[in-house]
Amino acid sequence: MIDFEIVLDDRAGALADVGETLAIHGISIEGGGAWAINNKAVMHFLVEDSATATTVLKEKGFTVSVNEVLVQRLKQDAPGQLGKITRLMQKAGVNIKVLYSDHYNQLILVVDDMEKGKEISDNWTKGIYQ
Repeated sequence: MIDFEIVLDDRAGALADVGETLAIHGISIEGGGAWAINNKAVMHFLVEDSATATTVLKEKGFTVSVNEVLVQRLKQDAPGQLGKITRLMQKAGVNIKVLYSDHYNQLILVVDDMEKGKEISDNWTKGIYQ
């Protein structure tokens, strides 16, 4: 899975334009979100076919960038999971740029240091919380 970021003017219909463009090309969104920040709409979506998604959105004039992601399962019934994993990232010097959930209740992270972030994520999966 790949996260792609779309930045455009914050206006009514912007999200619909993106959603319809993806739908026309049979691209399903697997997770993500959209936020209005300083008169811009910033959207992050998780897709399987990022190459096609990027191509069709750029053809429509959208500004798109692609990010690798870490995918992590948290124990939903254990309070404090988010704080623990994000603190581990911080202690390793990893800055989290984007965080959201996918449709399978998995945590999606875009980080500034994929190698260190992956090490933390892999250890978390193995039950190593150091």
